[in-house]
Amino acid sequence: MTLATGMQVGSTTSAGVTGLVLAGGLGRRMGGVDKGLQLLAGRPMVAHAIERLRPQVDALLINANQNLGHYAVFGHPVVPDSIEGFAGPLAGLERGLATAETPLVATVPCDSPFLPLDLVERLRNGLSAASADLAVARTGTQPHPVFCLCRRDLHSHLVAYLAGGGRKIDHWYATLAVVEVDFSDEAAAFDNINTLVELQSAAAVGTADGARGASSREGR
Repeated sequence: MTLATGMQVGSTTSAGVTGLVLAGGLGRRMGGVDKGLQLLAGRPMVAHAIERLRPQVDALLINANQNLGHYAVFGHPVVPDSIEGFAGPLAGLERGLATAETPLVATVPCDSPFLPLDLVERLRNGLSAASADLAVARTGTQPHPVFCLCRRDLHSHLVAYLAGGGRKIDHWYATLAVVEVDFSDEAAAFDNINTLVELQSAAAVGTADGARGASSREGR
């Protein structure tokens, strides 16, 4: 993939990272409920994602477009999309890049409560080694676009893409220098929970094994 015009690639050795939990979707496959607030082992799914991501980053944001007060209870700033109509994960990323005060932003979806505890470290190592704009997790041959680490100075580039009507995350990535970081050794950590059946299955098992049957849809 080619480097975006005008992008400056710098060192990530000491760069701070803001975590961004993407919880701004409509949860259509779960019957239109707010997925991040659905209970897993007695706690909202977003709480599990926050618990695993927070120790890996310097600050944390939550992107949500409904039930903002409920998300605020978790003690981190809540940033709704600036684009109306639940425009997808890129709209959430845009708010994260606009709000973050660190050079790097790491994103995870709220419906992957078993995400890797070394996600940010490995993505940052890959980003630095490749001098890339953005690092994305991959298991086997499957990339997971919403598990990414990107440079905050991509914000203006993303704003222009969204303003032109772009919404597809893989299409935007194609305009950047992207490195894929292999997490095949932690493949189950990227399984997400899309339906009530998958949620009940995960709750019944009570561990990451309960999500192994979940599909790996990339979105919110």
